[in-house]
Formats: sequence, C-alpha cells, structure tokens
Amino acid sequence: MSAPTLDRRTSVTGASVAGLAPLRPVVGGETLVPLVDGTQVAYANLDVAASAPALQAVADRVTQVLPLYASVHRGAGYLSQVSTTLYETARRTIGAFVGAREGDLTIVTRNTTDSLNLLAGCVPAQPDGEPGRVLVLDIEHHANLLPWQRSTGATVLTGGATVAETLGQIREELADAAADRPYALLALTGASNVTGESLPIDRIVAVAHEHGARVVLDGAQLVPHRRISLETTGVDYLAFSGHKTYAPFGAGALVGRRDWLDAGTPYLAGGGAVRRVRVAGTDWHEGPARHEAGSPNVIGAVALAAACEELAALDPADVVAHENALRERLVAGLEAIDRVEVVRVWADAVDPVGVVTFTVAGYDPGLVAAYLSAEHGIGVRDGRFCAHPLLGRLGFDAGAVRASVGVGTAGEEVERLVAAVGRLVAEGPRAGYDVVDGLWVVTDDPRPVPEGSGLAGLLATAALGFDEAFGCLPDA
Repeated sequence: MSAPTLDRRTSVTGASVAGLAPLRPVVGGETLVPLVDGTQVAYANLDVAASAPALQAVADRVTQVLPLYASVHRGAGYLSQVSTTLYETARRTIGAFVGAREGDLTIVTRNTTDSLNLLAGCVPAQPDGEPGRVLVLDIEHHANLLPWQRSTGATVLTGGATVAETLGQIREELADAAADRPYALLALTGASNVTGESLPIDRIVAVAHEHGARVVLDGAQLVPHRRISLETTGVDYLAFSGHKTYAPFGAGALVGRRDWLDAGTPYLAGGGAVRRVRVAGTDWHEGPARHEAGSPNVIGAVALAAACEELAALDPADVVAHENALRERLVAGLEAIDRVEVVRVWADAVDPVGVVTFTVAGYDPGLVAAYLSAEHGIGVRDGRFCAHPLLGRLGFDAGAVRASVGVGTAGEEVERLVAAVGRLVAEGPRAGYDVVDGLWVVTDDPRPVPEGSGLAGLLATAALGFDEAFGCLPDA
C-alpha cells in the first residue's frame, strides 16, 4: 500500500510528515547508497534545488523518442522531419506551460544562466548610445547578477529587512531614475535559491511598467514549484532550467517579448541563425533561430517539454500543500534543535517554496553536509549557493547548509534529515573528517563506488587541483 497523500485542508505545521508520499515518482528514488558503517540506505535527495532528479515520465518519454533522433531543420530524411517536429512541438509546450503570450518567443537554451546571458545582449541601448540600464537586487543568484554587471554596469540595490521595505526601495529607485536615465529592465528572482522566499511578482511588474522598465524573472527556483504565467503576471521575460524542473539533458528556456530578441545581437554566430552569408556580411534570422545557432539539443527540449506536461497535470493546490507540509516540518524540526539557525531574508515573506537553509553552531557547513551524506545517506548542498552578496549581507559569509524538496520528495526523507541534525548536535559525528582540497571528506572513506561506473573513487577524495571551480564555497 502506498503512503498517504496530504489532505490540503489539514494544517501540519511542525507535525511529522513521515507518511507523506511523493506526488510523482522520480528516477533513482529507490537508489541505495553506502554509509561509512558498511550498511546501505535509500538515498534521500534533499538537493533538488541544485539539480532535480528526472521524473519517471520524463525518462519514459526520452526512451520513447531516442530511436527517432536525427538532425533537425532542413533535413529531408524521415527521421529528420520527425525530430524537427518533436523539437518545435516541445518549444510550443514549454512556452504554453509558462503562459507565453501570442507573439512571445520561446528560445531553447542550456539553462537559466544561458538564458539570462542571452537576454543581456538584447537590452536596447539608451538614446545617447550608452547601454540600457538594468536594476537588480543583491538577493540574486549569480546567474541573475553577473550578466548584467558585465554587459551594462548594472545598479545593484540592497534589499530591505522586509518585503514591504524592499518594495518601497524598488519603487523609489525606479521613480528617481525615470526622469533622467530610466531603467530598461528590472531583473528579479522568482524565488530565492537560498531561502525559497519571494517578492510579490504582480506588484513589482506593475511598478516597473509604470516607470517604463521591463521585468525579467529568474524562474529557476519558481517554475518547478509554482505555476507562473507571463500573460497573467505581465512579466516580460522568464528564464528557467530543465535540470531544476525534473528534466535531464541540459536544456533550459528563455520566454518573452520578441522585439528585443529579434533586434538583439545573435547569441551565437553559426549555422542555423542566418538567412544568408556573404563575404561582405550576413543576414540574420529573426525569431528563435536567431539565438539557436548550431545543432539544437533535441532530446533536452523533449525532456523539458515532458516535464512541463507532467507538472501541468498536477493540481497546483496539491503541489503547494505537499511542499508546504515538507517545508514547515523542516523549519519547525530544525528550529527545535539547539544551536540550529534557519536563514531568512524577509520577516514578512509569504508562500516560500521548498528551500530551507540553516547553520549548526560549532560545525562548518561543509562538515555538516559531509556528515549527513556519509552517516545518513542524505544529500544536501553547502556553501554560499552562488549568492555571495546575499549571504554576506545576512551574516553567513562562512556559508550554510541548504535542504530542498520537490514533487518527488517523501516525508520520510525530511524526518531523516531532522533526526540526523539532532543526532549531530547531541552526539557529534561518528566518523573522522578532514579537509582535502577545500572539501570536507571522510578520513579513509570506506564507501565503494557504484559497480560498473568506471570510477576509481569518490570525487571529493581525489586530488582536484582546481579550487576555483568551487567558487560558491566559502573562502578557505
């Protein structure tokens, strides 16, 4: 008998969720991982905010279409025509899932970062030829900060202690700039990748449009958790990632108004983006092709479309109820443990998604994450989560630990995390740990690698030799 689902009319704040079943099955949901004591347990993947496992329905769809895969666009072969149809159908499905307006473009990218970098090259210049101005908050993931810094010299606004204060700051900044050098774009997260909290999208869009600015929403943490509609909210551009939306194969999307995208510099120079090439110059396409040079990621697009279809089939109220139960139990359970602090951005935030970040006094976040993995089979994220300005402002320059849940998360996994952190505080770790190449690892780690994987050992125990690859970790 399957575990019961949540009655969305019942409040479960702080109550045990051990019997709560996932809303949808995910690939690897029953994978066993070794512990340092020689036993095995089912892996508790509480790191879905980084990369979510594939929904089983997505994997089934990929298996179905792989034999049909061939070159797309301009191919006369039967499978080329099939693959082209699969790709363009996926594009329409992805756009429809996020409420694209008539005339909006849906561009298939690699991920959210790719999408935002693409858009950064399309913001129109000011009348005097200077780059179009972009306003961005310090709460953003680096993906929604660095592209604007590099291309426009963006204004970074420090958020307030409350949602109301932050809204007032945004309104004041936009109004002050409107008379002289107005902002072209406001870049905003849909949900914080650190805390899951968000600002009221509808109200911010209205304020931005009132002062002549468009809005791009970083939907990486929003789209997998809440339904969003460009048409309903008025958001001008939305970027999101397949790998956070239960779809593997490295596809993402940028969806939004076509005038900037049609006029912007083609994102990649190459075949497929051009109408005609001459030695003296090139005529570029308009529409999605303008920014999709090279052979597109057909399977990635199909996987993302399948994930969109599967999520669209869920009742949004069921998704919110399931996630709220898990999140509320995480927060209540962790805050009940001595020396544990849950990170928050705003005191008055409402409807946060399933992302909870915390610290354990006396323990480095990396050690906490290594302990949870090695002794309990729980996967979490530690570090500064590619949100250095926010973590610094909140006083967590040394990093923190992040647990995240989704439609494939069972309540038992959340209960395991709460119990494991409680045991850490009460008893300390059982294994020995050390820092190697900037990473916490188990001393003489006895855990084997999966048979047939071709791996000689776990990455964390290898001589990495490139600390800069871990730039979202705290400084050593």
